[in-house]
Amino acid sequence: METLKTKMATMQLGSLTLPSRFWLAPLAGYTNLAFRTSVRELGGLGHATTDLVNAKALIRTCRKTMDLIQTSTFDRPFAVQLYGHVIEDMVAAAKWLEGYGVTSVDINMGCPVRKVTRSGGGSALLCEGSNATTLVQKIVESVKIPVTVKMRLGWDKDNLSGPWFAREFEKIGVAAITIHGRTREQGFSGSVDLDGIRSVVEAVEKIPIIGNGDVKGVSDAKAMFEKTGCAGIAIGRGALLNPWIFQQLSTWDLTGEPCAHAGWMDRLQFMRRHFRLLVEHKGERFSCLAFRKVANWYCRVLKPGHQIQQQLVQLESPAHFEDLANQIEELVKIRPEPNWPDLECPVKVPSGPISHW
Repeated sequence: METLKTKMATMQLGSLTLPSRFWLAPLAGYTNLAFRTSVRELGGLGHATTDLVNAKALIRTCRKTMDLIQTSTFDRPFAVQLYGHVIEDMVAAAKWLEGYGVTSVDINMGCPVRKVTRSGGGSALLCEGSNATTLVQKIVESVKIPVTVKMRLGWDKDNLSGPWFAREFEKIGVAAITIHGRTREQGFSGSVDLDGIRSVVEAVEKIPIIGNGDVKGVSDAKAMFEKTGCAGIAIGRGALLNPWIFQQLSTWDLTGEPCAHAGWMDRLQFMRRHFRLLVEHKGERFSCLAFRKVANWYCRVLKPGHQIQQQLVQLESPAHFEDLANQIEELVKIRPEPNWPDLECPVKVPSGPISHW
């Protein structure tokens, strides 16, 4: 699979120069090393973040947590996203990650699910005011690498604390802030609030604000930049549906026109590459279990039919995968190439603040 050769428009993260201003946002269960590597090979990605990681589990080097932060020399620049509320744990985890070689540390203040918020982490920190800023300040002071924060507009529509936090975080040396344009109360429902993101952008003087939410193509990115004034865009679900989105947006950013959309066979080859990297990194059994989670995303685009889809979500072995991929290849060979719109197909998301993917 060829990597895009074109020179990209860059952006700064502290003293670091990133190759583009489009970031892969963290999605629990999806943005593992295999997926990050597959996307990087397509070109255009400026920065990528791991699944969110429990700080206490990290400093205990729990096996599952070590799997979440698995990386490679090709996987650069990248951040590990930490969640927690105990200052000592978060500082120790950040120091550990600096020694591990991460590009930056990202503090999660946006996750709305109860598993994270009930322990005081994620978006629960949006209710902590000065306690949350003290926690972040201690982390900034403990490491030399950039520290970033990913947060929401606020806990609910009556408590839109995003601009206040942005001002405070800039004062204490946070290198960048990613702002998801929804409240914790909204979870993943409703539409992203571009005016809300703009209020966060206007609250700071210099640090880059990265807009996040509902960007699935060039028209969405254009609206995000024009209506919010953000410095960059972090993309999660849009990258699952269309891994070429970073290549397309980076080319558009440089030339004014996106590169061509990927065809059926390109998408099938990407799925094969992703699965083979899962096998390489996780072994045969766990690669099949991990792929079951993403199978429906591939089927939304490749449309292989109910029977193949049901087998992919119950995948048993690499041989089983290859057989199904071959069947899909025979189907797409005879199809005309579609005229992919920006919004490529409907995205099913959890409803409410405590729903799961």
